Amino acid sequence: MPLLSRTESVVRQRINRRPSRVLAGSLPWLTIMLGSVAPGWLLIASAPVLPPLGFLMFLAWRQLRPGLMPIWAGLPLGVFDDLFSGQPFGTAVLLWSICAIVLEVIEARLPWRNFLTEWLVAIGLIIAYIILCLGISNIAGAAAPLRVIVPQVVISVLSYPLVGRFVALIDRLRLTPFLVLR
Repeated sequence: MPLLSRTESVVRQRINRRPSRVLAGSLPWLTIMLGSVAPGWLLIASAPVLPPLGFLMFLAWRQLRPGLMPIWAGLPLGVFDDLFSGQPFGTAVLLWSICAIVLEVIEARLPWRNFLTEWLVAIGLIIAYIILCLGISNIAGAAAPLRVIVPQVVISVLSYPLVGRFVALIDRLRLTPFLVLR
């Protein structure tokens, strides 16, 4: 029997392999949690400038793979985001859960989807999320004017396609069958 080359051996090991269940199930949750923590690492500012990356990642995962996370996923992920975002506790829990419900309703009502539709839905949800976060913060005693969040809204809306591409790349990694070492 002839010896197989290194590439043929690798290809034969990948045939009929399934993706790791642990990786496939946990990677979306971990990337969203990492997105919630990341804005605090990059910049500390007196006004919100960086986009809410955790929310953008949550939105991108829900739009890319609608049935991947349960509808109640906004609750635990929102709790985690509330711990790191500096918003009043419960803000992300409420708004992420509402976002998940809205996306479920839109998914059930729209018979077709394309990039423009997804981006318009995302723009509406991003703007509503940031404005409602400001409103809840003002109710809690912040007293910040609406013009303070304009840069954050613009940066968030423009960075959403990049976040969507990153989530699609992570999704490809998530579904890649890994080699079983023998």
